[in-house]
Amino acid sequence: MTLLSSAGMSALAPAQAEAPTTFAETTLSARNLDTAPVGRFVALGDSYAAGPLVPVQQGTPSGCLRSNQNYPSVLARSAGIGRFTDVSCSGATTEDMTAPQQVQAGPNPPQLDALDGSESLVTLTIGGNDIGFSGIIGECVRRSSANLFGAACKDFYTAGGTDQLAERIDGTESKVSDVLATIRDRSPAARVAVVGYPSILPDTGPGCYPVIPFSPGDTAYLRETEKKLNAMLADAARDAGVDYVDTYTPTIGHDACTLPGVKWVEGLVPTSPAAPVHPNAQGMRAMAAAAGDVLGIRVARPTSQPVPGATNPVPTASLPPQARTAN
Repeated sequence: MTLLSSAGMSALAPAQAEAPTTFAETTLSARNLDTAPVGRFVALGDSYAAGPLVPVQQGTPSGCLRSNQNYPSVLARSAGIGRFTDVSCSGATTEDMTAPQQVQAGPNPPQLDALDGSESLVTLTIGGNDIGFSGIIGECVRRSSANLFGAACKDFYTAGGTDQLAERIDGTESKVSDVLATIRDRSPAARVAVVGYPSILPDTGPGCYPVIPFSPGDTAYLRETEKKLNAMLADAARDAGVDYVDTYTPTIGHDACTLPGVKWVEGLVPTSPAAPVHPNAQGMRAMAAAAGDVLGIRVARPTSQPVPGATNPVPTASLPPQARTAN
């Protein structure tokens, strides 16, 4: 998924050293050949895999906005994997798995072309852009901010008695399943893991308007929509006989409403280097740790310490005038 701004681009942080662990044991799951060699690790997916604006940005094309602190990179270093290929790209949809994706300084080649059969591990995070993540955020900010006592965003997407977002999620499942089938065909000895999306909004409660400018009703609706998206990904993974990594549960309490230093997903105005409404470096490490728990790779977990005196900024440009001075 992608929703980008220039916030934090100038702040660079040194890469953290990882403690290498043995990866051979993680290649011998029931889905893998018992004689599977320790081969390549290929990372596929959208911006929640790529890590837009999280330092240090690297790779080509530059428009994919890949970070060397994204969850696949953290996972690869933790496992001591030397043959690591990251072709994830911000803005990617399931279509970009088999077709070139046009980005700045692009195109990014079809992501599945990175698979040559020598893989021991393939990770995939995809589906958010298929349902229109960026458009949903923009639409809900505009509508919800104008009706704080209702659920204007939910009303918009469920007009006529049909939940458009739920339908989009249902329609995306077959696309994800097709991608997984192709991965199994091209990388028959690989362990494959579908990595879900982390907790963006608080798991309970009304949210944190105006920091995240959604009404309580729309906060609940969008929270449930993300859960439906993750449930669909889990179903697709199960049906394909591959692993699913739940990153939502272990990131509860570190959503975009929490304070800097505690939050692992940034809000509309990031307080640490990351794209708006995307994981920061700590969030990427949390996703890597969740994947490591499933794959048998030890990953150092992120810290969670509030920054003294830090507060969450309010995105005043997106709010109606009467709400811009709200606390």
